[in-house]
Amino acid sequence: MYGPDGHRIGTRSACLGREEDGGHVSLLIADGNKGKDPIEQGSLGAGLCVEDGVEVVAFGEPGDIGLKITFETTQGDSGLYETVLDTLVEEIPEAGGIAWEIGVRLALPVSQGFGMSASGAVAAALAFQRAMGLPHEESLRRSYSIAHRVERGRSTGLGDVTALAAGGVERRLEAGSPYHGPLLHRGPGRAEGWSCATPIVLAWRPDAGKHTSVYIDDPEWKEAISQAGSKQMLALSEGDWGVGRWRNLLDAANEFSRDSGLQDDSSRAELLSSVQTVMGRCGIADEAVAMLCMLGESVAVVPQDAQAEADGSGSLVAELEGAGLQAVNTVIGRVS
Repeated sequence: MYGPDGHRIGTRSACLGREEDGGHVSLLIADGNKGKDPIEQGSLGAGLCVEDGVEVVAFGEPGDIGLKITFETTQGDSGLYETVLDTLVEEIPEAGGIAWEIGVRLALPVSQGFGMSASGAVAAALAFQRAMGLPHEESLRRSYSIAHRVERGRSTGLGDVTALAAGGVERRLEAGSPYHGPLLHRGPGRAEGWSCATPIVLAWRPDAGKHTSVYIDDPEWKEAISQAGSKQMLALSEGDWGVGRWRNLLDAANEFSRDSGLQDDSSRAELLSSVQTVMGRCGIADEAVAMLCMLGESVAVVPQDAQAEADGSGSLVAELEGAGLQAVNTVIGRVS
């Protein structure tokens, strides 16, 4: 990976940190806010943490204080990374005495329900700290804490950070930041996950996408989504959480998308129908299921069997792209 000035970063003698964090797809959500404090805000629900996400390389040296950002692939939100650094400086003032450059590579698009803002915030906060030589576990916990506060402050996510802190196929049982306080002990947010590297195909329209705040800041949408999500979480939150609950999750996600009204949105309904048609042409309609990603305008195609091999996913991606969509193969990430 190359730095913002075009030089290979590994050849430069200065503080350097590189981190990568996967994305997250919510399959169902419910409002779990406990008050106005961002630390206690978030969502209940369940979803999938995926391997593809955001990679950040941070290079710092003494000089004029500031931050230079280069997006190496998809254009991202510079303000997100500036806010991450500002928040980090509040906790570690030494981070503000450095001239920073970061290179950001997004493997998935923003505003499509793939958790790219949460992934980018965690990766950036961790890359800055690793460049400064701070201990990994401490830096990781602080990164989740910073990312959660940045997300809530910008209305760009509602539970993605807590989900990423769990990893894998996750369920969010308590809303809030996963870590908090000067000692970075467990925060109010609680989630748990499991994983067996299940293959996933993500698909979306090249020109679509809505900011998360369109839904979570709209009272009617918020109420409909929360009621539908709370109904499904009554069952999903009970019992052990492992591969044996995969079918329960798929059923709950389908019922949530229907009961919340999100499935009736014309653009989502058209997208879901297009993907299902392509799945039929590929002969996998009985082996896989297309799930709406919340809260973007995108679809995750997952196998009915969580332990299935990725047979045919390459041809599915090609067929989806032939139908005018963008698509990518990925897998469910590891448990954090």
